[in-house]
Amino acid sequence: MNELFAIAGHFIDPNTIEDITPLGNGLINDTYKIVVKGDAKPKYVLQRINNAVFTDVDMLQNNIEAVTNHIRKKYESQGIADINRRVLHFLKADTGKTYILENENYWRVMDFITDSYTYEAVTPEYAYYAGRSFGDFESLLTDLETPIGEIIPDFHNIEFRLKQLDEAVAEDKVGRLNDPEVQAYVDKIKAVADEMCLGERLYREGKLPKRICHCDTKVNNMLFDKEGNVLCVIDLDTVMPSFVFSDFGDFLRSAANTGAEDDPDLDNIHFNMEVFKAFAKGYLEGTKSFLLPIEKENLPYAATLFPYMQAVRFFADYINGDTYYKIRYPEHNMVRTRAQWKLYEEAVKCLPEMKQMLVP
Repeated sequence: MNELFAIAGHFIDPNTIEDITPLGNGLINDTYKIVVKGDAKPKYVLQRINNAVFTDVDMLQNNIEAVTNHIRKKYESQGIADINRRVLHFLKADTGKTYILENENYWRVMDFITDSYTYEAVTPEYAYYAGRSFGDFESLLTDLETPIGEIIPDFHNIEFRLKQLDEAVAEDKVGRLNDPEVQAYVDKIKAVADEMCLGERLYREGKLPKRICHCDTKVNNMLFDKEGNVLCVIDLDTVMPSFVFSDFGDFLRSAANTGAEDDPDLDNIHFNMEVFKAFAKGYLEGTKSFLLPIEKENLPYAATLFPYMQAVRFFADYINGDTYYKIRYPEHNMVRTRAQWKLYEEAVKCLPEMKQMLVP
């Protein structure tokens, strides 16, 4: 714990620190709350940045600073009250940067937003809030002039993910292609690969722009106040240029799934159109100032793309011998593949209804 006090001391006066204790159960970064003397509530958040995932920490923090500073200036110009609760604020260390490197670990400190809450439940009501909030977030950044780097290159590039699968199949490192079911999934994935690469083709043709997107759109990546009003979008590590399909499709991949991501019972998995309609309504309200017709008309495609892409990623890892995703049992990645493929099929069945709503 003395080490954490010393690390936090690069950002704030160490003599003011009362306690530092773990906060939350994040899968990527280690997070702690800092309580200062004379204040019963946490004052700051200390995080160890996982630089195995985010390999360019300088780019990461520059991205976040550019985004939060831009949003803060927008809110100031609009006369919005309580801005410190509406946008994240990262402290500068004694190095002049918003992070430090200490014993091969990267650390940062941000203000703790008091009396704020996150929710895990995905209901149509919260799906609407999420759609509106992430749409507003993108809208606020449409005129951002500061360059934003691609913190995880090809993160949502389906052509890249299919190339990884092709390489896994070619090598077949652990002989899993001997299983007829595995070969059957290779064939099913390849049969629709061309149509699933639509977004990348439209981009190359100059028809589809990239926006500044959140790229990790979950209900629990928003803070709410006591009254249930959205305060701000959080967890900005994956903010980068991408298609709007990233924020739209990735949310629905998890939120509209009636089963679990790794559900072994495929009968549990359906595509929840009530969640889709609520999220789409909020998202269209938030993005109405900039969304192009070609982006809007292809949002249903995005809803099918992301379960397809995740199936490809789980499947490639299974063929490679489970080297990327943590597994709890030997067939786990294959179970995940089946579940995501089922969700993709269920989303495809709903395409006519999605299109009717979005492209009347």
